[in-house]
Parts: sequence; structure tokens; C-alpha cells
Amino acid sequence: MAGLRDIKRRIVSVKSTRQITKAMKMVAAAKLRKAQEAVAASRPYAAKMAEVIGALGAVSQEASHPLLLKREEKNILILVFSSDKGLCGAFNANVFKAVHNLIRENEGKGVYVSVIGKKGRDFWKRRNVIMEKAYVDYTRDINYQFAQKIAKEVIETFSLEKVDKIFMVYNKFRSAAVQDPTAVQLLPVEAAGGKKEDATDGDILFEPSMQAVLSAIVEKYVEVQIFQALIESWASENGSKLVAMDNATRNAGDMITALTLQYNRARQAAITKELIEIVSGADALKS
Repeated sequence: MAGLRDIKRRIVSVKSTRQITKAMKMVAAAKLRKAQEAVAASRPYAAKMAEVIGALGAVSQEASHPLLLKREEKNILILVFSSDKGLCGAFNANVFKAVHNLIRENEGKGVYVSVIGKKGRDFWKRRNVIMEKAYVDYTRDINYQFAQKIAKEVIETFSLEKVDKIFMVYNKFRSAAVQDPTAVQLLPVEAAGGKKEDATDGDILFEPSMQAVLSAIVEKYVEVQIFQALIESWASENGSKLVAMDNATRNAGDMITALTLQYNRARQAAITKELIEIVSGADALKS
């Protein structure tokens, strides 16, 4: 049995760890509330943007845009949304598994990855893929301008025909306990969702021209989809971290209880041993 001093030292250490995990849980809860509000506010806009792209696809058959053009798929780029820090459960592992599945589905093609988050950068630079870009420390200031920067770079990569298709892989937020690893095609933009009878050339007036409107809308669509994935991933990260820290805090409490019981037993055994030695010594003196 471990000595009393060693057990007491472990109890103190676990209590310190519990304080840390409890504090991290509270921070994650505060960030999660903010992230949930951002997700709820942006989802309708992203959905409407996709609807507009579909409607334009129905009425702009004669117009073209480089981001709508499908090419023979020789190379693909995967935009991976991970976290900057750990201690967030299976958040990163689920995304990386989804990326592996996507790579297997595109076997035989050249694969590039652009990674958001330090954990993704560290993971994929040790794998047999080419890393195009890495964006780290993004959680310090999540905003639309950051999404615009990423969109500009992936649009440039696609327009220069370095890759022929671009995917996004991220965790879609459902609740603090549930996040769905999601893989979606970002480029070329699929704008064939509308129906010709629902939106005719006579119903829509394009100013200054159909081509100019299409160009502005398509690029804005890419920005919005990246921003939506960014905040979905941020909310999922904080939800996963909240659950992980809650579990860690409860486990630390259970461990403290078990160690305290062990300490009391060891202390009782030591006291009993001392009493036996005293009684034995007294009996020896009487003899």
C-alpha cells in the first residue's frame, strides 16, 4: 500500500487538476453560448445564399463564370477545419477520419490540403499529402474578414487550375454533445438547384448585367460558405471541449473520493499498527 505522504500528494495534485478542468469548462460554456448565437444567426443567410445561387443557375444558362466550370478531376484540395488547441474530445479525430474517407473516395487523384488550426497542421504535415496552406491561431479573432481571406486564396488556387475540385471538411454543430463531421463540395459551385419555371428571364432584371451579378454572387457565396463552416466548427469545438472538461472534472472528483478512502484506510492501518506495538510493549514490561 502506498505511503500516507504519497497518497496525500496525489490528492492535492488531482484537486489542482480538477480546478483547472472546472475553469476550462466554464470558459468553454461561455464561448459556446456566443458561438451558438453566431451559428443561429448565420444559418438562414447561408441557406438563402445557396437558394439564390440555385435560382441564378436556372436563369443564367447562357452566362458563365470560372468558379462554375467543371473540369476533369486530376487534383483536389481539401479545406480541413480543426482546432488550435487540444482537450476537446474526439473533435479533431472525427474530422481527420472524414478527410481520410474523402481521400479514399478520390484515390488516384492528386490531393492537397489547406488546414485551419494548429492540430490539423501538425497532423497533416506528418502524412503523405501536400499541404497548400495552414491558418493557425484563428480562434483569437473569428470574423468574416478571416473567411474572406481564405476564400480569396482558394478561389485563386481553383482559378489557376492548380486543383479541379475543392472540398470543405468540418464538424457541423448540432448540440454540445453531438457534432456531425461533414464533407461538402465548395468549388466548382453547383448552381443547378433552381427550376426554369420558378424563375424566368422575365421575372428577374439584372443590373448592370447578368454576368456582373453572377460574378459578385458566386464569390460572395464561397465566402459565406467558408464563414459558415468556420463558426460551425468553432461552436462544435467549444461544445466538445465543454463535454470533455465536464467529464474530466467528474472523473477527478471520483478519483479524489477513491484516494481519500485509500488515505483513510492507510491512516487507520498505521494507527492500528502503532496501538498494537504499544500494547505489545506494555505487555512485555509486565512480564
